[in-house]
Amino acid sequence: MQQPIVAYHEDDEDHWVARLQCGHNQHVRHDPPWMNREWVTTLEGRESMLGHRLQCKKCDELAPPDDIPTQTPGH
Repeated sequence: MQQPIVAYHEDDEDHWVARLQCGHNQHVRHDPPWMNREWVTTLEGRESMLGHRLQCKKCDELAPPDDIPTQTPGH
């Protein structure tokens, strides 16, 4: 199911995680050549992708929402 990005936070290893409208979290790594998401490396890039829809496998599996992160949106 497609869900829009509503916020971001960093995990314990300083990787960016998108918070989706459904309440699930999803890593959005820039890890070329496997994942080319240069937009995640800057605040402006992350803000430009707010509202962008990602495929949420957790919604497809009917999983409950993830815990809410304690860091501020966008960081």
